[in-house]
Amino acid sequence: MNKNKKRFEHKSKDYTGLREYPVNKDIELLEFLLETLKGQSRNSIKSLLTNHRVSVDGAPISQYNFKLTKGDTVIISKTPIHKKTRSNLPIIFENEEMIVINKPSGLLSIASDKEKGSTAYRMLTDYVQQKDKHNRIYVVHRLDEDTSGVLMVAKNPKLQQALQDDWNNLVKSRGYYAIVEGILKEKNSTIKSYLKKNSQNMMYSSKKEGDGQFSITHYKVMMETDKYSLLDVHIDSGRKNQIRVHLGDLGHHVIGDDKYGNPSNPIHRLGLHAYELILTHPFTGKELKFKAPTPKEFKTLFPNFNK
Repeated sequence: MNKNKKRFEHKSKDYTGLREYPVNKDIELLEFLLETLKGQSRNSIKSLLTNHRVSVDGAPISQYNFKLTKGDTVIISKTPIHKKTRSNLPIIFENEEMIVINKPSGLLSIASDKEKGSTAYRMLTDYVQQKDKHNRIYVVHRLDEDTSGVLMVAKNPKLQQALQDDWNNLVKSRGYYAIVEGILKEKNSTIKSYLKKNSQNMMYSSKKEGDGQFSITHYKVMMETDKYSLLDVHIDSGRKNQIRVHLGDLGHHVIGDDKYGNPSNPIHRLGLHAYELILTHPFTGKELKFKAPTPKEFKTLFPNFNK
């Protein structure tokens, strides 16, 4: 190995038998492990891969030459991580560049401290590797675990980087349906505030200029009952939990959201669904429009809603 080559300075985290290591440059998986696990022999590191104990962001990988990119997280398990056959993914659109799915409520977009395996990232990785074991997908954006709807991933790092570098300008519409408690006085309005994370990893809203990231949420009441309101929500900024915090600021929490309030949960899930994503392709300039159907649970409260 080249002695002048810059060495990694990794700090691993340990979660109940899992160790994870952040990737800070593009590199093949075996080379990364050799540079990271200094105390282990080449054969023992190859054995980790052969025995399916290595995953990338929760998706099990065994190929020595699997290409890692900056921002990936390599996870090593004490026990084998088995791949799963994926045949019924809720795919909205797929071509040689991207996959768009209707992410179910309750499914993480990518691995978290508490959950490494059951994620949209792993499902899609397993799916594309059924065709070619060297295939991989690249995260473009995320949805909250309990939010359902349109989620896009790229199939190559060039498209991922181009989308992430200019996401707010490329995206023309991010539409959500939200069910909240109560009847809103303002039927069509805009919420503006600065959002910031506290020590408990919760987002909070501030009117003080510069106290967090400036965030804008537009909403329009579509239907009402005596207890609930169905809103069409569009965001100009994609902050963590933005819609949930902003609607809570109005005193009308999203149903099922026990993280930011104590609202009722009549549909047994969070009442938030990303129904639309419209964006401009960064290379062709073509408009891309993706829609996810309204969840059937929403129609139990609003049976006449037919969008």
